[in-house]
Amino acid sequence: MHDLVIFDCDGVLVDSEVVSNQVLADNLAGYGLHLTLPECMSLFVGGTMVGVRDKARAMGADLPAGWIDQVYVETYDRLRAGVPLVPGIADLLERLDQKGIPYCVASNGSPDKMKITLGQNGLWDRFKDVMFSAHVLGTGKPDPKMFHLAARHFGAETPVVVEDSHNGVTAAIRAGMRCLAYAPHGGGDSLADLGAEVITDMSQAHQLLGL
Repeated sequence: MHDLVIFDCDGVLVDSEVVSNQVLADNLAGYGLHLTLPECMSLFVGGTMVGVRDKARAMGADLPAGWIDQVYVETYDRLRAGVPLVPGIADLLERLDQKGIPYCVASNGSPDKMKITLGQNGLWDRFKDVMFSAHVLGTGKPDPKMFHLAARHFGAETPVVVEDSHNGVTAAIRAGMRCLAYAPHGGGDSLADLGAEVITDMSQAHQLLGL
């Protein structure tokens, strides 16, 4: 039995990746970089915004100095309009509560963003005191530091990570942790190649976690 479950936020707890990446694609088009939504998600999901900026510039986007703040404002405004929970996540958290297994969130996203997405779905109180953010720590996935800090905080010896991106899975594997990779829309093979156990529905996590 695992003694801690570490969840990514976007795409694992809340179904926010499509919304955020559509905002990003629309924004980048205004700076000369035209990407489809699938292209945008393939390039940027799981990364930090600094990494997104640098990669977009390398691809020809003429981004201004304050671009990161600008795109965050646009993204937060869109997320406030509504973002749903990932299907099955509420049941999984309830089962972990029943079993007395602690959990936390570790994300490359900012605390402000998580407050918006988790707050509107009733999860803020569950995660506000057990939140690990690249924006606070100064380093993000694929660096395993966030996962090591989370495990240390809880004194966990057998943590498991639930992720949905290459960077997240890579960080988990580098941390020496078991990783479940949520891939409901395909793309699971590449995550499995990194060392993750792929699930396409959150209900599958119950058996894999021994719940």
